[in-house]
Parts: sequence; structure tokens; C-alpha cells
Amino acid sequence: MKERQKISDKIWFVLLSILAVLYVYPVFMILINSVKKERAISTSTVFKLPTSETFSGLVNYANALGAQGFARSFLFSLLITVTSVAAILVFCSMCAWYITRVKSKFSQALYYLFVFSMVVPFQMVMFTLSQTADKLKLNTPFNIWIIYLGFGAGLAVFMFAGFMKSIPLEIEEASMIDGCNPIQTFFLVVFPILKPTMVSVGILEAMWVWNDYLLPTLVLDIKKYKTIPMLIQYFRGSYGKVEMGPMMASIMLTIIPIIIVYLIGQKQIIKGVTAGAVKG
Repeated sequence: MKERQKISDKIWFVLLSILAVLYVYPVFMILINSVKKERAISTSTVFKLPTSETFSGLVNYANALGAQGFARSFLFSLLITVTSVAAILVFCSMCAWYITRVKSKFSQALYYLFVFSMVVPFQMVMFTLSQTADKLKLNTPFNIWIIYLGFGAGLAVFMFAGFMKSIPLEIEEASMIDGCNPIQTFFLVVFPILKPTMVSVGILEAMWVWNDYLLPTLVLDIKKYKTIPMLIQYFRGSYGKVEMGPMMASIMLTIIPIIIVYLIGQKQIIKGVTAGAVKG
């Protein structure tokens, strides 16, 4: 049995290694092309490593940072991501706490509505959403977090509710005996305990918001506001020409921050997901 298990583990290791290479390969291609000259990207040498003739150094990165308001778009994406994730963490954790502690038909129905929202395709509501966002003036980077809160609440409430079912109720009862009101009990007692799930939900939601292209494109005024994904889509050089080198460099500059965040918190993601895998 042990020998069979070892063979099975090796097979799985090989298969998963191949899968990992397939996922990493496109990022690697973007990286090597981001340091090539423009003509090398437009020819058959696009799949080859840079040589002394095709290597351009960090010129493409300098052009990407200096062209078309990259810093402005970066700040817009950062603002949207931070405000959206902060709102999701605070409001969804409070909602999940209410759902798990107040046993009623309303709380159960509310929970199932959040779960159901995860299976509703965005394409079903995107045109109505665009019109509603314009009417309610939710079409700027400063208040689009309200829309992201609605779309990100399903996963967040699901994970928070699963984790809270494992928190002993006696801890909260003891705090209330000491004189805490429900708000104080949540923020002083429950909120710190939610750290593993907070980190995992925060990273997953941040990756989604940071890389999202469709929702900002539908809601925001493209002439005034562009997030990083929108900027890359409309990346143009002089005379309206698409410059592939700076575009590749801007893609790498966009990928690096979220990869760093993920690598820092990947262990917390596993802890948060497994912590919420309890029977209700």
C-alpha cells in the first residue's frame, strides 16, 4: 500500500507541476517581452529569450510609467481596491455575525440569498447595473465600492458565516455580562478572532477588484477615469499606435503588486478556508 501511495503521489506531483508550468508560462512570456525592443515583439522572435540585439533593458518600463497617466490609473485602482475590500470585510463580517447568532427565518433566507448571489452571472445584470449606477451617481472611483460591496458580499458572507459557527458562544456571552453592547462585543471580541478569515477574504476580494476590467468599464466614465486594466486595454503610443513593449511592461507592473500580496497571505488563505469548513 505504501509503494502504491508513493507512486500515486509522484504521478500527482508530475501532473500538478505540468499544470503549474502551463499557468506560469503566459506570465513568463509577458516578462521576457517586456524587456525586448518593439520590433522583436512584433516578429517571430516573440517566443525567444532576449538577445543582445533585442534586449531593451528597462526602457519599456520607463515608457509605461511615463505614458498615458499610469500613476493616475494606479491610484484609481488602488483607491477602488482598498475602499471596496475594507467595506466588504467590515459590513459582510457584521452581516455574517447577525446571520449565525440570530436564528430566524429572515436570517436563514438572507443567508441563502447571499449564497445564491454567487451563482448569478454578472452578464445578467450588467446593463441594468450600468443604468442604475448612472442614476445613483455611483460612477466614480470614490463611490464604486458600493457596487463591489454588493457583488463581493456573497463569497465574503459565506466564508465569514462558516468560520463564526466555530466560535464558542460563551465568549460573546461573557463580554455582554461584563457590560459590552452588541457593537462592542463584535468589534472588541469577535472581530479580532476573525483574523484568518479576514486575511483570506481580503486577499481573494483584492485580487478580483484589482484585476477587474468589465465592471469599471461599464460604470466609470472612460474619458475621466481609467483603472489599470482599462489603461492597458486602451494603451496607445504616439499617433495612436499600439506599443507592445510598454504594454507588456505595464502588465507586469500591474501583476507584481497582487502577486506580492498573494504570496504574503497565501498561508492565511488556506487557514481561513479550512477554518470555515465546519458543519452548521
